[in-house]
Amino acid sequence: PPATPQGAAVAAAMAGELKPSQQPGAFVRVAADGAVTVMVNRLDFGQGVHTALPMLVAEEMDADWRLVRAELAPAAEAYKDAGFGIQMVGGSNSIKSSWLQYRELGARARAMFVNAAAQRWNVPASQVRVADGVVSAGSRRATFGELAEAAMKQPVPASVTLKQPADFKLLGQPTRRLDAPAKSSGRQSFGIDLRPAQARVVLIARPPVFGAKLASVDDAKALAVKGVSKVLRIPLDRGATGVAVVADGYWPAKMGRDALGLSWNTDGVEKVSTDALLQRYSEMARQPGLKARVADTSALAGAPRRISAEYRFPYLAHAPMEPLNCVIDFRGDACTVTVGSQFQTLDHAAVAATLGLPPDKVTLNTAMAGGGFGRRAVPSSEYVVEAAQVAKAWRAAGGQGPLQLMWSREDDIRGGYYRPMHVHRAEIGLDAQGKVLAWQHTIVGQSILTGTPFESFMVKNGIDAVSTEGVVDTPYGFPIALDVHHPKVNVPVLWWRSVGHTHTAYVMETLVDELAAAAGQDPVAYRRTLLGDRHPRIRAALDLAVARSGYGQRKLPAGRAWGVAVHESFSSVVAYVVEASVADGQPVLHRAVAGVHCNFAVNPLTVEAQVQGAVLMALGTTLPGAAITLKDGVVEQSNFGDYTVARMNQMPQVEVHIVPSTEAPTGMGEPGFPALAPALANAVAALTGQRLRELPFKLA
Repeated sequence: PPATPQGAAVAAAMAGELKPSQQPGAFVRVAADGAVTVMVNRLDFGQGVHTALPMLVAEEMDADWRLVRAELAPAAEAYKDAGFGIQMVGGSNSIKSSWLQYRELGARARAMFVNAAAQRWNVPASQVRVADGVVSAGSRRATFGELAEAAMKQPVPASVTLKQPADFKLLGQPTRRLDAPAKSSGRQSFGIDLRPAQARVVLIARPPVFGAKLASVDDAKALAVKGVSKVLRIPLDRGATGVAVVADGYWPAKMGRDALGLSWNTDGVEKVSTDALLQRYSEMARQPGLKARVADTSALAGAPRRISAEYRFPYLAHAPMEPLNCVIDFRGDACTVTVGSQFQTLDHAAVAATLGLPPDKVTLNTAMAGGGFGRRAVPSSEYVVEAAQVAKAWRAAGGQGPLQLMWSREDDIRGGYYRPMHVHRAEIGLDAQGKVLAWQHTIVGQSILTGTPFESFMVKNGIDAVSTEGVVDTPYGFPIALDVHHPKVNVPVLWWRSVGHTHTAYVMETLVDELAAAAGQDPVAYRRTLLGDRHPRIRAALDLAVARSGYGQRKLPAGRAWGVAVHESFSSVVAYVVEASVADGQPVLHRAVAGVHCNFAVNPLTVEAQVQGAVLMALGTTLPGAAITLKDGVVEQSNFGDYTVARMNQMPQVEVHIVPSTEAPTGMGEPGFPALAPALANAVAALTGQRLRELPFKLA
């Protein structure tokens, strides 16, 4: 920080001398022209925190929003999430976790400006007013810029009074994003764009089968490629060895890597094939497992009616638009890293440990990222450690200067850390009227959390909590007995947008529709009866979507049907009422109306954008080719030509309606995803009579 009073405040705050909510010096920087820069302590990779968090500060600070800017914070003690204890973004946690923290930061900064003005004008602080970045008392006035230096010398108030929602001027208003002009015009720089002058590019050859060992390398042809500087062996994540090609640019690095003569030893390594693994999972789903929820299922044997259903969900790649990348400048006694990190604290520590440096000798700058969906939050800091390993080997070989590690699209899709494959099996006993008497449910899938820092509090009795969410806590009151199997498989897995809800919501909401049909009831009325008065937020979201869609009030065009689903995840609820048809043997989604309950919506435009993006991403999981498959241990997909994502021409009309609330906000980065696919499947079932029990969809 600069040698100014504000710089001193920043230094003290970043050293961790105050709690995260008591450090305006680390989070708020005011320039002489009155511009207010708010440090955003989380990665923004499309979810909108680059705007929403500054809105929280600006509201309580009474800043002029036209002069507010945002900057992504580096890794530092001050910027750790107050709940998780590390600097991170995940679990749709940003606004929920920062709601009070960032408002208190703004309120404390405001109080410091008030006190500075009171001292300058020799008036009681109670006579000082603040509005739109201007401080006044009677006829005297000063801008934030004019008072900034004096304000930063003020003591940080121990306590502040926050505004009531009725007094908000900015929060709750649809607000254009601060980064929208740069992003929509192509001027925004992302991590992949931040290659320093004279930096060399690094590509790594990785094992084609997870866990394979490097047997031999012939690098003669690679070194003969113009622009290739070095070929280095480096240790990789999961105990593997990789071969790094260092070159003057991406193309010579790629040509050099393609020219490598490599052989790999796969002795003793499990070579997974999807078909065989699905068969294994299906067999396990018929066996008793770990008990996640206990209920009496004795009525199954004598039930007059029965539903037996097996659901299958494939491995999925995250496939963000911007593949993984990292810029690293290792200078022997210090290092600077620039990366779009979801886990700044873990990545910072991992780089320091890999290079053998004290943490204070490593600077980690947060870059804007082009998507992630969980892929940039690897507990092992996989690709950041790769960059450090290359930098260490490069320097040991006499190399100097910064490096940019890049993953190609093919590296990204073949490189592992997928949403796990899952199989669900449900045996449901019904009485003659369709009432559920007993329900035995089994889930088979790898654990995401085992072996991570989150295992200690999210894996209980061997059961990974994110595998069962959405079933174990179903709001419908069904008498469900839930068993879980977590097989060990040689495929690396990781959280993926909406995590377990990506499959549990699909199973539960399609089965609820099937049960409504068995009971001879309308699917909306059936859900309302099951929910009763016990879940008012779920009811409110469902009722809003139904009312705004016209469900049951207007006749659909010939060949179209309604589909309904509602699901709570990350403390928010999203209900969908969709209109769909079937053309050329494939479902077509025409319209999706969302009812959202996320408590107070800080920026309704951000909520709308997250739901719109979730609709398209969830739709993509239903399309042919939306699956990662393996044969003899090798991933069969490599790029968007054989790994399907939804395209612009498949985007339906989306309408987003938010239930009004003044309660503290809940997350919206992920909750828009889970209910979309089951709503579409329910519409297809209404049209065809076919219950779709597999993603991607396979119509008969």
